[in-house]
Amino acid sequence: MNGVLAGIIWALAPTVLVGLVFWIVMRAVVRADRSERKAYAKVEAQERARRGLPHKS
Repeated sequence: MNGVLAGIIWALAPTVLVGLVFWIVMRAVVRADRSERKAYAKVEAQERARRGLPHKS
């Protein structure tokens, strides 16, 4: 029984690890996108204020 359990763990480990790496990478991409959009909105608001344009809704 011990050999069967070890085989199951070794069979599932690569899938679990790849899934974990994928989750970490996607989380980083989503956070980077969120930060980039926030920075872009800030720059756009500054430019609109500098040019005297109305605030974008």
